[in-house]
Amino acid sequence: MKTVKRIAKVILRLVLGFVAFVLLYIFAAFIFSVWSVKKEAKTSNDVAIYILTNGDHTDIVVPVKNTVTDWSKEISYQNTISRDTTARYLAIGWGDKGFYLNTPTWADLKFSTALKAAFALSTSAIHATYYQSMPESNDCKKIMISNEQYKRLIAFVDDSFKRDAAGKIINIKTNANYDKNDAFYEAHRKYNMFYTCNTWANNALKSCGQTACLWTPFDRGIFYHYR
Repeated sequence: MKTVKRIAKVILRLVLGFVAFVLLYIFAAFIFSVWSVKKEAKTSNDVAIYILTNGDHTDIVVPVKNTVTDWSKEISYQNTISRDTTARYLAIGWGDKGFYLNTPTWADLKFSTALKAAFALSTSAIHATYYQSMPESNDCKKIMISNEQYKRLIAFVDDSFKRDAAGKIINIKTNANYDKNDAFYEAHRKYNMFYTCNTWANNALKSCGQTACLWTPFDRGIFYHYR
């Protein structure tokens, strides 16, 4: 009987500890999302970038080509199904490779995929999608930045790609494309509950001196400061 009571106490403590952790995580996510990092002052408006959300995940959207860089030289149109070279915008997102390739919808989410992602047991990938237009809405916000800030954003994104021995980014060959205009690439770092796809996007905004959360795991944190 004593053994049963001891086991019950251990289980209760584990459950209470888990609940306390979840509540603390949610509280911290709220506080640090509201706590903003202010944008750099007195900068020129040379380049229009965008933040784009699907309701859970944030992409950073950049012009495919301008006087600063041409993204299509590395993120090739040829890696997409359509191979359409007329696209004007490129949405770039970072995330867990298992989520990207094995979870087209939330209904397809497996416990093993979620577990690996939460505890950094999987690898990461970059998802790049070409668009013809980028209409502004509650889910798509335009941000004007200077050329110098744009260069810093480019450096941040470049550092997120894994590269082969020749220094080329590594295209992931897969049939898990979301549409005809996207492709996946190997990436650095591991996704976890403290560094999510939205944390990456938030850090991208920080890298180029824009308004951002102190820290956030959720897209709502980012868009709170732009809506």
